[in-house]
This record gives sequence, structure tokens and C-alpha cells, in this order.
Amino acid sequence: MTTIVLADDHHVMRQGLRSLLKAEPDFQVVGEAGDGEETVRIVESLHPDVLVLDMVMPGLNGVLITQRLRLTVPATAVVVLSMFGTEGYVHKAMRAGAKAYVLKQATADELAFAIREVVAGRRYLSRSLSERAIDAYVQETLSSDLDPFLALTSREREVMRMVAEGSTSKQIAMRLIISSRTVEFHRANIMRKLKLHNQQELLRYYFHTGPLPG
Repeated sequence: MTTIVLADDHHVMRQGLRSLLKAEPDFQVVGEAGDGEETVRIVESLHPDVLVLDMVMPGLNGVLITQRLRLTVPATAVVVLSMFGTEGYVHKAMRAGAKAYVLKQATADELAFAIREVVAGRRYLSRSLSERAIDAYVQETLSSDLDPFLALTSREREVMRMVAEGSTSKQIAMRLIISSRTVEFHRANIMRKLKLHNQQELLRYYFHTGPLPG
């Protein structure tokens, strides 16, 4: 069972999130907080698997909360749920230690997917983030010590997983309902962004680095 704390200064928002997550049989909401200091206290007390956190909170903002909890409760994965999808917000949250960034206009399924991704040791960037925001973050990621796996878009990560599972480009194209040429384009981007040179390196990266970023 994945334990979750919800942190948002809007009570109605927390109620809605609790109801959505309650529908998932493997999720359990164990606490709620309405401001920054309360969030830190509750998470440090309960040690949940996941904190779903709004970026803008009274007292301490989402970045400061994430930075503090990264030191005191490093096992708790922070999933930022924000209405802001600009480059600056994404960069600050991920640099502070957030494992996922999801926009509030995302579906319940996407939020649940993001939570499961971070519990599995992976990271996640919302599908709804603009290409500009993702590209800007990619450039910063590739020029820093941050995990390069985040350089991949959600579709590229999906293609990479299928390649690692042994699917051919034609099979991937059929499953994703895209052309084989588009699959090859994604594969080329994956190799370029991760600085890989062949299929063997891609498999080694995926199984030993990609899915479980430090």
C-alpha cells in the first residue's frame, strides 16, 4: 500500500484529491496539510511514501518544503501538483528534489501514474507541459549533474521501455498507433539525449540507470 500526504492550501482541492486517490486500491491518504510548516511537520511525523505538493503554499513554498524534506525524510518522494507549467517552476522544483511535476489540469489517471512512477524509483514530467518547458529543462539537465533520464519526454520514455522489452520498431508503432518512421525518430532522440551509441548501451542504461535514477 502506497501511503500519501496531500499538501495544498485549498481545502476543496485536498478533498477532491483525496476522493480521486481513494479510488485507487493501492493508495492510502494518511494525512493532509494546508501550509508549509504543517506539511513539513506531518511528513516528518508520518514518513509517507509520497507527498503530493502544491508549489504555492503559505509559510514555506513548495521548493523550500522539498529541500527540507529531502534532508530530513529522503525516502518520501515529492510529486509536485501545480497550476504553473513554466520553465522556472519546473526547474526549481526538480532541482530541489521533486521526483515528479504534474499540472493541475492533468487527469486523475495521469496523477496516479506519476505517483506509481516515483514509488518505482522513476521520475515523471507531466504530459501537458509545453515542449518549450521540456526542451529548456532538457538542456539544463544535460549540462548539469541531474539525471539525464529526465531529458526524455513521456513518449520517448515509453518507446525506450518497449525497446528494452524487446519490441521492434514496427511492433512499437502498432501499439502506439504511430508510424515506424516516428518510432525511429524517437529512438534517435533517445540515443542523442542520453549520449548512447548502440542498442546494447541503451539496454544497459535502461536496466541499470534509466528506470531507477538516483
